[in-house]
Parts: sequence; C-alpha cells; structure tokens
Amino acid sequence: MPYGTEAMQPGRVAVITGGASGIGLATARKLAERGMRICLADCDEETLAGAAKSIEGALPVLTDVADFASVEALARTVASKLGPVSLLMNHVGTGGARNPMEDLERWHFVIQTNLFGVLHGIQAFLPAMVESGQPGVVINTGSKQGITTPPGDTSYNVSKGTIKVLTEGLSHQLRNTEGCRVSAHLLIPGFTFTGGLRKRLPERPASAWEPEQVADRLIQGLEADEFYILCEDNETTREMDEKRIYWAAHDLIENRPALSRWHPDWKERFEAFMAQGKLPRS
Repeated sequence: MPYGTEAMQPGRVAVITGGASGIGLATARKLAERGMRICLADCDEETLAGAAKSIEGALPVLTDVADFASVEALARTVASKLGPVSLLMNHVGTGGARNPMEDLERWHFVIQTNLFGVLHGIQAFLPAMVESGQPGVVINTGSKQGITTPPGDTSYNVSKGTIKVLTEGLSHQLRNTEGCRVSAHLLIPGFTFTGGLRKRLPERPASAWEPEQVADRLIQGLEADEFYILCEDNETTREMDEKRIYWAAHDLIENRPALSRWHPDWKERFEAFMAQGKLPRS
C-alpha cells in the first residue's frame, strides 16, 4: 500500500503551510473529510482564523515559513497539541521579481519564502517523521513554471525550479534511508483560480481549475504513489504538458536558443511540433 494511502487514514495528522486559502485550504478540507486532524499554518492571521473555523477541530498556527525559528515553533506546537505528523504539505508561493538585473530585495524575499519556506518545513518535520518508522508523506508544491520556465516572473520560475530539484533529491534520500517509510511528492498545479488571480478577477476564467480540483488530483496522485503529480486544467491536457516539457528539455539537448519556444526564429517549429501526434513512450 502506498505510504500516501496509509498516511491519510482517519485520525492521522496533516500539517499544511500556506493553508489559509486556495489549494492549501482546499486540500485541508478534503483531508478533514477523510477524518484526518488538521493543522493550518499561514502568515495571514485574519485569513487563517477564518479558514480554521471552516474545518471542525482544525488547529491554526500563525507561521512565517521564511523564518526557521517560526517553523520549528510550529512543529513543537503540532507535536504537543496533535501528536505525530503523517502528512506535511509545504505549500508556499510568491513572485514578483521579473528582471534578474533589478529588485534585489524582492529576489531575496521570493527565494527565502518559496525555497527556504519548503526547506524549513522539511528540516523541522521530516527527521521526526522518518524516526517514527510510521508511513508518511511530504508534499512540496512546485509549478510548471519551474519546469518549462516561461518568460515573465523569473524569480518565481527560479524558486519553483529549485523546489523540483530539492524534492527529487529528498525523494532519493528518503528511499535510501534504512527503515524510512516516508515518501516525497512534487505537486505541479496547472492554471488555478487562486491567490493573486482571484484578487484580480471577479470570476474564474473558463480555462482555470478550482483549487478543489487540484486537491482531488493531489489525493489521487498520493494514492497512486506518483512522485510528479502533474495537474491539467480546462485548456491544457496532459499531452500538451508532456510536449511542452519535452520541447524545453530539448533546448539543452539540441543546444537551441534559451527558451526557444518563445524565440521568433523557432515559433513556427514549436507550433508544428505541438500539432504532431503523441510522444513515443519508453
């Protein structure tokens, strides 16, 4: 049985950072419906309090994931009030530094929040989870932007790319640790109506998924023991994602211009590639 299935049993404890809204809150509600005990951690005190009220028995803990001492305090609070953790979801994400030549302060903030926010969760919770010998899972939220790295918000792409690499390394470490029954998983959402998008738009775009759809896909992926839990949306199919990822990898293999998908000399070739049949399977 996958560790994810065992970890999501009734009575087990789930900790979700960035859990006061969006995908984090939607996942918390899905897990609570399965009978798990929930801790919601977030830095927005007002939103966190409201979110906790929507889940019976949820424990809200005000947490700044960019501060390791704050995350260590979260771990101590959960241990004393709820007990051993079976599921840890490091769900954080911010951006806004678009140009690598500008806005150093924002770059520091994005990397400290997105990368170190995940690393802090791993280091504060994982040693005890591994030491327990009990089944458990850690989910780190990445992004397709950390894989295909579209131009735009470069700081976000960089931070999410590092989360992919970090989670791959963590997965290898866990499966080679004797007696460890904890698995790592990378959640890769598609276009989702959450966060800043919800603040800017009064209604969900037809192409976007709701956070609840991502939460359902996450649980499905855990039960299937998937490492890369790649989400679709209402306009992007799995096949389209696979082709975009394949094309991005071949920029390096074929030594094409960086981000050739958006290069004017390669635009027509990329479109022709996307129009071809399915990729061959190994």
